[in-house]
Amino acid sequence: MKHLHSLFLFISLLASSALNAQCENVTLENLTNPGPYEIATLTEADGIRNGPDYAGATIYYPTNGTGPYASIAMVPGFTALPSSIEEWGPFYASHGIVTIIIGTNSLVDLPEARANALLDALETIKQENTRSASPLEGALNTNQLAVSGMSMGGGGAQRAAVLDNSISAVVALCPYLNSPALNHDVPLLIFSGEEDLVAPSSEHANVHYNSTPNTTDKLLFEVVNGNHFVANSPSGSEGVIGQVALSWLKLQLEEKECYCPLLTNNLLLNPPAASNVLQNFECEALGINPIAQAIGYSPNPTKNTVTLNITEKVLFELFSPLGQSLLKNELTPANNQIDVSAFPTGIYYLRIKNKTMKLIKVD
Repeated sequence: MKHLHSLFLFISLLASSALNAQCENVTLENLTNPGPYEIATLTEADGIRNGPDYAGATIYYPTNGTGPYASIAMVPGFTALPSSIEEWGPFYASHGIVTIIIGTNSLVDLPEARANALLDALETIKQENTRSASPLEGALNTNQLAVSGMSMGGGGAQRAAVLDNSISAVVALCPYLNSPALNHDVPLLIFSGEEDLVAPSSEHANVHYNSTPNTTDKLLFEVVNGNHFVANSPSGSEGVIGQVALSWLKLQLEEKECYCPLLTNNLLLNPPAASNVLQNFECEALGINPIAQAIGYSPNPTKNTVTLNITEKVLFELFSPLGQSLLKNELTPANNQIDVSAFPTGIYYLRIKNKTMKLIKVD
């Protein structure tokens, strides 16, 4: 038993060291536009594949980073050209994510056709990894592939996840998709605009979120006063769009778990840029919430009160799923309970010592 304890401690130290190395420079300030890497582009004139399910492509890639790189394929919306979303290419690539932005065979392609176009674009990415004349030969992680799109392209991105469950992440930009069938387990980020008149959140983004299984990691970020085009660029909503999208891809696509608390503790906690935030992923499930383990809180879920295992005086604040502050006070070892009986059933966030923990209230 002593040897097993020593082995467990050794493994834990290794994991901690790897996590700390992964966490270096993971701050809001480093989610810049552009990022740290220089970029270059490839087109069909440079020898990249001409996919039959899309019309024309540009690949944006970092030139001074270290692979293997994750990749994302992007498609524009109904009647729109690739130029309408092209700012995402340099942004992602400058942060180490190879990006292919495609056109559609018809400007009026519907979401299902755009889903197939995205899957075809991912095939082009895979072939770049083996094309001898490509600067990306051997530099791509073909197990880390994501899809994204705007409007009907966003609807197509969600459908692509249904058609190919090997995809690692989806970013849907103000998506348009009627009667969604979204039974998939691919982590999904949805941006929507509060004032979107083309694809109103109540008819599209919110429906898409609710139609995706609750067992799937998912996040909906509705931009306050945002219109249908608020997420066409990473600079949308003063750069918050890019910060959230990049953090999501770093977490779900590249599997860098340190971006989870950056999302939950910073970007999604009472964000002034959002009129609505829905999410069902939690950092605790990834094993990266040491404050929760150090303090301990139970029961969770709870009907009435939650008890915290604390040895010193602490301040706490309870937030609603929308990031609204509901309750704040001081706890001591002798007075260590929080009463949530007056609040409706749902998910809440408990913030202690600059860390955030998920709390579930049930009837």
